[in-house]
Amino acid sequence: MMKSSQQRKELHRQIWQIANDVRGAVDGWDFKQYVLGALFYRFISENFASYIEGDDESVNYAELDDGVITPEIRDDAIKTKGYFIYPSELFANIVKHANTNDSLNTDLADIFRAIESSANGYPSEVDIKGLFADFDTTSNRLGNTVTDKNRRLAAVLKGVAGLDFGDFHGSDIDLFGDAYEFLISNYAANAGKSGGEFFTPQQVSKLIAQLAMHGQTSINKIYDPAAGSGSLLLQAKKHFDAHIIEEGFFGQEINHTTYNLARMNMFLHNINYDKFNMQLGDTLTDPHFGDDKPFDAIVSNPPYSVKWIGSDDPTLINDDRFAPAGVLAPKSKADFAFVMHTMDYLSAKGRAAIVCFPGIFYRGGAEQKIRQYLVDNNYVETVIALAPNLFFGTTIAVNILVLSKHKTKTDTQFIDASGLFNKGTNNNLLTDEHIADILKVFDSKEDIAHFAKTEAFETIAGNGYNLSVSSYVEAKDTREVVDIVQLNTELKTTVEKVTQLRSDIDAIVAKIEGVEARA
Repeated sequence: MMKSSQQRKELHRQIWQIANDVRGAVDGWDFKQYVLGALFYRFISENFASYIEGDDESVNYAELDDGVITPEIRDDAIKTKGYFIYPSELFANIVKHANTNDSLNTDLADIFRAIESSANGYPSEVDIKGLFADFDTTSNRLGNTVTDKNRRLAAVLKGVAGLDFGDFHGSDIDLFGDAYEFLISNYAANAGKSGGEFFTPQQVSKLIAQLAMHGQTSINKIYDPAAGSGSLLLQAKKHFDAHIIEEGFFGQEINHTTYNLARMNMFLHNINYDKFNMQLGDTLTDPHFGDDKPFDAIVSNPPYSVKWIGSDDPTLINDDRFAPAGVLAPKSKADFAFVMHTMDYLSAKGRAAIVCFPGIFYRGGAEQKIRQYLVDNNYVETVIALAPNLFFGTTIAVNILVLSKHKTKTDTQFIDASGLFNKGTNNNLLTDEHIADILKVFDSKEDIAHFAKTEAFETIAGNGYNLSVSSYVEAKDTREVVDIVQLNTELKTTVEKVTQLRSDIDAIVAKIEGVEARA
């Protein structure tokens, strides 16, 4: 494991160096697409070559002539892998002559187009289409002249080619996917708010995935209604054997660039096209997967307090997702619209774990009515308060709402995990030990002073359906305990010392004055 950990650190250092050395005047947030794109291009090239070679050491796909590929070989490969790459199009062959290729930028554009169109007419078409859309090799962001563009592209390809992924199939760490997430997270850390929009820090993702799948030996499928780069779904894969998630990974994302990242991320983590289904669109007004519900596990970090059409669309109050609460989430705060959407997609045996803005748990109005609906129907299992500053671009202390349709008791658990964090450079960090502490008490539902409390339905109802953790878990008093007797003794001693000092000073002054008078 140590070797893997050192390998990971070294890999991350090299990737960051490529990103910074090569980008020059290009804004880092824009430039990430090129480094990520090159990583992805290398990955699918090596992955595809490895598939064709089939562990036959006598075959080197990169050295074959394109002409030897029969239509049958091509057809079979696309049905299995979802796409096709000719030997001449492989990353390894393009990088060989990158420095001297005067048409590198247009050659790359042609190759990406060919890889995408290879899936046309096949079941994988929708999963491959537009994957390279953000790797625009002809963009002026890369440089004003073709020579500038090619020089920068060649440098990125050479840098990525030099990365040592070792035996990534046999590695403890999913090195390609992990490197990819590292780059996204680093750019997110440096991009302020725009970073946190699509990247949930790995440790928080780990906690959410484990909460959603807690106690389930197998689930039909896992879903994220605001998928971002797919990091929450991928954490589920990391912590559970693939066969436990029977029908794969489903997600919807509104931002086109991020939707592409999520699809790439699935391929990078070796999730085949037939095991994931990512869709583009607004989950609240244009939801996908209505025919695929219900889901046994749902994970989500939806945007906080985002505006939505709400009551301006009179049809939404009759929507199956929102109608049960009898009221829509406020137009200026869609948080509970995502929660209600999630409840509609959740199976009777399932759990959902959603990152939420704290304000939704105590505000009045429509949000209070939706909380009442959730509590009255016994859907709220646990509310967890996390430490502040765990996310990129926001210092707020977010909450996790755990929803279930199979609770056996009518009470609700509150966990105050706001004190569980380690100080990081830019952000606070949740450790594996912290996650274990939270999951242990989540499982036992035990009351622990200043940490966890389970409250009866009547108490919550009587408290206006307030679901704020601080209303139920008493904060630890960290003020210093003062011993009055000891303090009085110390004061007495101090007063005596001061009196003695004054007396000594008076004597010295009198002495000086006496000497001066005699003079």
